[in-house]
Amino acid sequence: MISILSSFAGPVAQGIIWGIMAMGVYITFRILDVADLTVDGSMATGGVTLVVLVTGGMHVGLALVIAFLVGCVAGLVTGVFHTKFGIPAILAGILTQLILYSVNLRITTQRSNVPLSVDKYHILISLRHLTNAIIVSAIFAAVIIAVMYWFFGTELGHSLRATGCNPNMARANGINTDNNKIIGLVISNGLVALSGALLAQYQGFADINMGRGAIVIGLAAVIIGEVLLGKVFKNFALKLLAAVIGGIIYYIVISLVLKAGLNANDLKMFSALVVAVFLGIPYWQRKLAEKRSSKEDKANA
Repeated sequence: MISILSSFAGPVAQGIIWGIMAMGVYITFRILDVADLTVDGSMATGGVTLVVLVTGGMHVGLALVIAFLVGCVAGLVTGVFHTKFGIPAILAGILTQLILYSVNLRITTQRSNVPLSVDKYHILISLRHLTNAIIVSAIFAAVIIAVMYWFFGTELGHSLRATGCNPNMARANGINTDNNKIIGLVISNGLVALSGALLAQYQGFADINMGRGAIVIGLAAVIIGEVLLGKVFKNFALKLLAAVIGGIIYYIVISLVLKAGLNANDLKMFSALVVAVFLGIPYWQRKLAEKRSSKEDKANA
């Protein structure tokens, strides 16, 4: 039993790190109602930025801050493309993602990956120390949830919610929805880049392709958390926590199916199917509720 629980330590640590990324996805996907594909690029940007800075002698704390800020800049670019150039959000994210690929190559001086050994550099988390990795990543997640809970309780935070909920009504009340979309994208991609910086430390290297498919994993974490905990977690902070828990569940499931013999080459396909199923569950639930309601109406007629 102990060996089984210990085997879940890696997926839990990794799930929390990706859960931080999922909180960024939650801001755009659920609050702003925007499909943002920038995350596939900004996550790698956060990772390679941290690794290059730390291997260059910078303190890991300052490197994390800079990685977060670089992610914010990526979100700013997407926001400007979307609001100032009139480009649809999904296409604006793809354009920024393409730009970031070249930027990431520049940051890594055109190397495919940059190693980050725990033996040579002072880093916060490592795959080799899973208990510490879980504790530190959980602290990061808790602090981010607390800050986001405070921020979205402010007047600006409420205006961001209003922008995603009903942009026409928000504009009618004097809210600058374009600026709010930019702010939301900036915060979202800052969190995604921070997650990438933590992941780079955890796995011991950063790769320019490390964020590929990140949007799928982020959506999976958000949807799994909503489907399993949505009826219980009503508070905004708890909804963010649900995204983190969704990330943990996702990686535990991935770990189990890999141990069951799933080919690693099929992992992306499996992830996409998981997202499709969990996205479909609320739709199926509504359809069943409508059928029950229709039958009850006919019975009462």
